[in-house]
Amino acid sequence: MNYEFFIAKRIIGSKAYKSSISAPIIKIGIAAITIGVVVMMIAIATGIGLQQKIRDKVVAFNGHVTVTKYDSNKSQESISSISKKQEFYPEFNSVEGVSHIQAVISKFGVIRTETDFEGVYLKGVGADYNWTYFEEFLLEGRLPDYSNKRNEDVLMSQYLANRLKFKLNDRFQMVFRKDDPEKLPNIITYRIVGIYNSGFQDFDANYLIGDIRHLQRINRWKPDEIGHFEIFINDYDHLQQKGDEIFKNIPSVLETETITEKYASVFDWIKIFDTNIYGIIGIMILVAGINMITALLVLILERTQMIGILKALGSNNWSIRKLFLYNATYLIFLGLLWGNIIGLGLLLAQKYLKLFPLDPSVYYVTEAPVYISVGYVVALNVGTLLLCLLMLLVPSYIITKISPVKAIRFE
Repeated sequence: MNYEFFIAKRIIGSKAYKSSISAPIIKIGIAAITIGVVVMMIAIATGIGLQQKIRDKVVAFNGHVTVTKYDSNKSQESISSISKKQEFYPEFNSVEGVSHIQAVISKFGVIRTETDFEGVYLKGVGADYNWTYFEEFLLEGRLPDYSNKRNEDVLMSQYLANRLKFKLNDRFQMVFRKDDPEKLPNIITYRIVGIYNSGFQDFDANYLIGDIRHLQRINRWKPDEIGHFEIFINDYDHLQQKGDEIFKNIPSVLETETITEKYASVFDWIKIFDTNIYGIIGIMILVAGINMITALLVLILERTQMIGILKALGSNNWSIRKLFLYNATYLIFLGLLWGNIIGLGLLLAQKYLKLFPLDPSVYYVTEAPVYISVGYVVALNVGTLLLCLLMLLVPSYIITKISPVKAIRFE
């Protein structure tokens, strides 16, 4: 009925309503919705952002799937060689969704200076290496180029450079042991052409990136022999499926390992973020709903006489309940509006201004990453609105129990 909307508008806009005892309760309800939306938005944006950032950093150093020789070697160092002359290299056409494949060798060595030394792995890469991720990580200098003549250029992490007091363009010696302990080790003098910082300290502290041909020569391998293949796929959500498909399309002497299998502890840890996000969303909606229930009950109590008059004029229970639900919907919209303004403002400030740093030794990133998507913002607002309205249906049922005679006499 038209008079229901008219009365609702008068309730919301009237000075008597704004100065009544329900006004502080209404404001608390709106504030609860606002705070809840802000907290939920931050939890989702930072939780998903942290998951994606950590995942991308692990992928940058390992690819999505690694293909190695089927043996008992589980170390980071390439012990057994495999040939690059495979049907799936350099293009893995037999599996749809594979974007890139690259050949790699890893070998342990010791960086030696006049005053210090450090044991690290040299990751040997060639002209087929995907530098996309490291373009983002690069702080100084340039990325190495291994497409032409063999060279001694390396990419070093900022962590190692600071630890060993190296600067851009400095040269250093790296010592590689031979299988025969009686023979002199191999010594190569490298030059730092680029310094990067991935924020993933476990990798930054243990890896250099250099020319694969040096390691082939040290290992006495042929130019077509490498340690393993790193495979990148287009869609991480299909990682396990693509990993299984890749395994079925390689020779039986090779095996595959996805990054979730290789770094199970890291990915098990970031899965916990999903539980945290769901928990925070549940708690915030419950708190906001309870505050709105309280506000609606106070409003009904305060408008008992009005309810009695409307019933005496012939209004049914549902039409009066709708009047109060319209009012509650307006208040929820106010909370959602302010929550979105504040929440998105804080997220954008963090995304572009990096206001909140994190300890990379614990979180694998240097600042709290933010993921903003229209999809989850809309879903969060619609979900909050619907759940709060469903919770308000219960207290609005009290209106059906109000007697017109007693309500009109109510003081």
